Amino acid sequence: MIQWWEMGLRLLLAALLGSVIGINRGRLEWAAGLRTHMLVCVGSALAIIVSAFGFFDVLGQPNIVLDPSRIAAQVVSGVGFLGAGTILFLQREQVIRGLTTAAGLWAVAAVGLAAGAGLYAAAVMATALMWAILALLKPLEQRYLRRRARSGRLRLRVAAGTPLARVEAAAADAGLPVKRITLRPRAQGDDIVDIDCDPPLPRAQLLAKAELLGGVEGVVSVELAGPATA
Repeated sequence: MIQWWEMGLRLLLAALLGSVIGINRGRLEWAAGLRTHMLVCVGSALAIIVSAFGFFDVLGQPNIVLDPSRIAAQVVSGVGFLGAGTILFLQREQVIRGLTTAAGLWAVAAVGLAAGAGLYAAAVMATALMWAILALLKPLEQRYLRRRARSGRLRLRVAAGTPLARVEAAAADAGLPVKRITLRPRAQGDDIVDIDCDPPLPRAQLLAKAELLGGVEGVVSVELAGPATA
């Protein structure tokens, strides 16, 4: 049976490791911050402790066979419901947010399981890797990946009933390297048409072509998928 001091050590380590990730997420003002990550990590550690040591008094009974991994398996799947609550679909922007937070909660639960099981080195190393992924890779992702993706999209608001073929022909006449055109009809207001370009064009050139599309009949407005608007 595990000693009380070692049990406390495992729970305390889980709380500390969860706080490392929670501080980073809380600093960015995400829904799941410091306390949420600490609670998930400590709860997972307690679950594995209970699963491994909580039924010693019945193991001596006839025909009693227990699997110490059964509760841990439920933690891995059950924390997905908590992660789902952090995922938001923004109708206006047509984007999904919160996937990284949900993945972080799932990973923090795994860290808690490792700490509760006594795998201290694995828990610490996993926390260090998670922190590096969340804190260090984000600036690189924003600089080299997302910026390029955003620079190749134009978003048009068109009057309801405007033929998509007209917009496609106008994009071809403007010289846009069209990869995909997506139409999202709306019950009320203008429809949304996204034009993805591949390869992405320089910003100034894309703005010039956006102005050409703005003069097409039925097109209400044209904007880049970034801060600037034409």
